[in-house]
Amino acid sequence: MKISNDLKQVQSIQHTRANSESKVSFDHLVQSQTLKMKQQEIQQLMVKITEQGNKLARYRTFRELVKFKKLVKGFLEETVYQGYDLDKNHHFSLEGHSRQLTLVKEIDEKLVELTDALMNQEKKTVDLLGLIGEIKGLLINLYI
Repeated sequence: MKISNDLKQVQSIQHTRANSESKVSFDHLVQSQTLKMKQQEIQQLMVKITEQGNKLARYRTFRELVKFKKLVKGFLEETVYQGYDLDKNHHFSLEGHSRQLTLVKEIDEKLVELTDALMNQEKKTVDLLGLIGEIKGLLINLYI
């Protein structure tokens, strides 16, 4: 009887180990798929920002500007504010400021500059495209 009890205990331990190993691999699979989906969402947002930036440069209306700003805001929320962090290391300056916060502030400044340029109808389309390109570059910098 004692041998059968010991055998049952060994079998239950092996069964528990198999369950925990499959659970770990399942958790890893879920995390990797979630990361892939997030990356695809970020890439789709960047494509939409590019398309809207081209529309903004072409039509130069406040409606297109608002759409562009909403897309940039959505990108920032997705990458920064909701904790999507590809680079887990935070780079702090001597003053203690984080690199990400500096980039977000710079993006905000560029959006204000873009709004001012759009209000000044004398600006050339090339200038607007340059500002839009700078904003996209900062967003890519934030993403990478």
